[in-house]
Amino acid sequence: MEHSILAEPAGSGERREDQGRAGGGAGEPAAAVHSVPVTALLSADSPRLAGEDRDHTLRLVEAGRGVPPILVHRATMRVVDGMHRLRAAILRGDETIDVVYFDGDADEAFVRAVEENVAHGLPLSRADRRAAAARIMASHPRLSDRAIAARTGLSAKSVAEVRRSSAAVPRSNERLGADGRVRPLNSAEGRLAAARAMTQRPDAPLREIARAAGVSLSTAHDVRKRLSRQQNPVPERYAGPPARPRTGGAAPGRAGGAGRADRQRDHGAILRTLMKDPSLRNTDTGRQLLMLLRARVIAPGDWADLLDSVPPHCREAVAELARHCATSWHRLADELDRR
Repeated sequence: MEHSILAEPAGSGERREDQGRAGGGAGEPAAAVHSVPVTALLSADSPRLAGEDRDHTLRLVEAGRGVPPILVHRATMRVVDGMHRLRAAILRGDETIDVVYFDGDADEAFVRAVEENVAHGLPLSRADRRAAAARIMASHPRLSDRAIAARTGLSAKSVAEVRRSSAAVPRSNERLGADGRVRPLNSAEGRLAAARAMTQRPDAPLREIARAAGVSLSTAHDVRKRLSRQQNPVPERYAGPPARPRTGGAAPGRAGGAGRADRQRDHGAILRTLMKDPSLRNTDTGRQLLMLLRARVIAPGDWADLLDSVPPHCREAVAELARHCATSWHRLADELDRR
């Protein structure tokens, strides 16, 4: 499903006409327009949290019939894009309306609705777009932040914030980018794969190595440079936090990617349990604590996005604040252990 919604890069008017609105039967033109009774259509699964805007509908009534066809999900006859146009047609007393069909499942239809509403007509509010991003990443957890940003009109940084703040979003160890390629969340895995490929095939073109390992060409360049200097192909900042000693004889040291992912899944489960605890939810300080915890639980795959979002001139200040926050939370944890 995720590949199908990535097959059409956002922002292309021709793509919307020729592909996104395709879906007719065999031999039917890609953007065939159908005249459909208004009574045959169901209300949209709209990304607008506040619903339809009546003033906008009335403006469309005055505009007359010179508006584009609405987009309808063929399987359910539910409006994907064009509820204001449909309401305007009903208010004018029209019995039919021009329709272009969309073929795909319900999740894809919602993604398309967001794209259409971002691209034209009455703009979606920021709250609408953030809620849409959360819903899209819940149904397509492998989609990258940039791919979701392109469809919701948000920045990749804002999408990353939504992902971190939503405990309901499933975690995935991969990201499907806007180019349709699947990449591991932890860039350490890709770097190690590139290093292995370089060792096994030292004469292979760098572009081929990058493609096989699922990393960018610049990352492959960096891996080759580090290997030539006999350095670890994975910089320390990508290696993740050191593993904490466990009772039962487990040795301290760095855990592998799978171990870190397991611990993060456990942390997510702990957070979800706490979020449901009435003794915390029903007090002001308890709710404040839950909000702080939810904002600060960082999944393994978020490290790369966080690091990439910090410009060089801000790195020292961000690092200082991160250490300050870590110290404060350690003090809280030590006090809780003491009690």
